[in-house]
Amino acid sequence: MSLRKSLVVVNGFVHDFAAGIWLAAIVAIAWLHDAHLLEPSTTAVLNLLERRLFWSSVAAAVLIMATGAGRTFTYVDNWYGEDAEAARRRALIVKHVILFTAYGVGYLWVWQKVFH
Repeated sequence: MSLRKSLVVVNGFVHDFAAGIWLAAIVAIAWLHDAHLLEPSTTAVLNLLERRLFWSSVAAAVLIMATGAGRTFTYVDNWYGEDAEAARRRALIVKHVILFTAYGVGYLWVWQKVFH
C-alpha cells in the first residue's frame, strides 16, 4: 500500500474518531449539567468539567472540518460510475447540511448549560 493511500485511511479514521469525540463531549456536558440538580455541592467541579469538555468539543469540531477538507482533496471521482457519483454527491451535500445543523443544535443545547 502506498503512503498516500495510508494517509487517506488515517485521515478518514481521524475524521470519524473526532466526530465520536464531539458527540460524546456534547452528551457528557448534558449529563454533567443534570448532575448539578442531584448534588449542588459538586457544582463548581462539574462546571469546570463542562467547560473543559466544551472546549474539547470545539477542538474536535475543528479537527473534523480539517480532516473533512482533506477528504475533499482525496475524493475519487467517478469511482462507482457517472450516475452513481451524481447521486452520491447529492447525498453527501444533504448529509453535510444535516450534520452542520446537528452541530449548531448541539452547541445551542449545551451553550446555556456551560456558560450560565
